[in-house]
Amino acid sequence: MTLTGKVAFVAGASRGIGATIARALAAEGAAVAVAARSEEQGKLPGTIGSVAADINAAGGRALPVACDVTDEASVNQAVAATVSEFGGIDILVANAGVLWLGPVETTPLKRWQLCLDVNLTGVFLVTKAVIPEVRKRGGGSLIAITTTGVDMIEHGANAYWVSKAAAERLYLGLAADLRSDNIAVNCLSPSRVVLTEGWQAGGNGLQIPPEMIEPPEAMGRAAVLLAGQDASGVTGTVQRSEAIAL
Repeated sequence: MTLTGKVAFVAGASRGIGATIARALAAEGAAVAVAARSEEQGKLPGTIGSVAADINAAGGRALPVACDVTDEASVNQAVAATVSEFGGIDILVANAGVLWLGPVETTPLKRWQLCLDVNLTGVFLVTKAVIPEVRKRGGGSLIAITTTGVDMIEHGANAYWVSKAAAERLYLGLAADLRSDNIAVNCLSPSRVVLTEGWQAGGNGLQIPPEMIEPPEAMGRAAVLLAGQDASGVTGTVQRSEAIAL
């Protein structure tokens, strides 16, 4: 798989799965917009600048782009900056997310709403902004990072899993809408738990046994495979990382 000549917009790319995917796409030749809110170092490690610098130092092409996925104006500005720098967009990875694993009865409304705002509305906003740019290129690939591949229903209900499931329904329907535009639309979920910085900070103390832990590189390899698709290939699916990234 080569992505030479392609441009990828990766939302939520300052750390964790997003940063891993951004590096993997760049290693296969794509120019990458590293998009997230994290312009400065905060409580969690990683910034858009540090990830872009790593990619450029390795011989790739990357642009740090400030982007709050819950703010439509911010998203539109980030997409416009990417197009101005790289000439267009072929690939979207909608990865930005927040984690809340508390039980429903003790979940504050603001936490429930934050998960929906970032994990669902954020996917809607970046997808809405990117579709016209991908259409101009004659086709491409949209990928939403979800989580239903991790079968942990026995741990109960929470805002995080609900918001990610809703994002999957959004993308499964969108695949039919965009087939005539030659745009592949897929969801990508880890097969097991990826212990990102966000998970470790917001995992509500949930202990994950070693056999349930997945290396983030599996998500990077799987994203590369889906990024190379258009509507003539794989579309309208929910893929599990370790099932396709062998």
